[in-house]
Amino acid sequence: MSRRVTLASGITINTAVDGDDAGKPWIVLSNSLGASLGMWDPQIDFLTGKYRVLRYDTRGHGASDAPKGPYDFADLVGDVIGMMDAYDIETSAFMGLSLGGMTGLGLALDHGDRISRVVCADGRADAPEPFRAMWDQRMAAVDENGMKGVVDGTLATWFTQAWRDSNPDGLAAIRSMVLGNDPTGYIACCQALKRLDYLQHLGGVSVPVLYVGGSEDKGAAPDVMRAMAAATPGADFHEVPDAAHVANINQPDAFNAAIANFLGI
Repeated sequence: MSRRVTLASGITINTAVDGDDAGKPWIVLSNSLGASLGMWDPQIDFLTGKYRVLRYDTRGHGASDAPKGPYDFADLVGDVIGMMDAYDIETSAFMGLSLGGMTGLGLALDHGDRISRVVCADGRADAPEPFRAMWDQRMAAVDENGMKGVVDGTLATWFTQAWRDSNPDGLAAIRSMVLGNDPTGYIACCQALKRLDYLQHLGGVSVPVLYVGGSEDKGAAPDVMRAMAAATPGADFHEVPDAAHVANINQPDAFNAAIANFLGI
């Protein structure tokens, strides 16, 4: 079921609910930068045996509004709480990848009363200088050429060469997903990523967190995520073999296996 939800803040977010058993617990899914809620298609059948699934297009993405930026993580976190309020969800599990996983860390830090557990996939928690410089380059490319300026580099980062070679139709569909985003919203989210500053606060997380990442991920490398897990009380890290940045699509079966026990599936 798709639904556009206008939050108390005035922004309208495109959402979808999968699973119709009102007795099941909720899980909210949050997409990576440049993607949309469709990126979670490989997980839906797996998740709906246990959960009702609320997924959404992050502001500036897909069919959601793209208000003028810059955005910050307080905006992205607030959108999740606003959606939960709109759906009368008191508490929910949360899973996000990259930008979505970082949003999950903000929820764990600031809204532990509303979030039961967090899967942070292929993300990081800080913004060192090389990371900030990368976003400056991305924003300049989008400003000059729109989403065409970053789509090829994005796909090369998201998937291993082997996956790209063996999945031409899937690659074409994801290329269309990336190109379908609002350049203004993409840039506004890049500005939030440049100010990412959760690492020093991870010791204050009080909800269960699982970190998951692809073995071939360069932006959120396994060593980076292991350090995040070590800084988060009670957290663990699971590495997904032969997967790059978007591990849930690159290796869906291995990704699902990595999160199964943590999510009680």
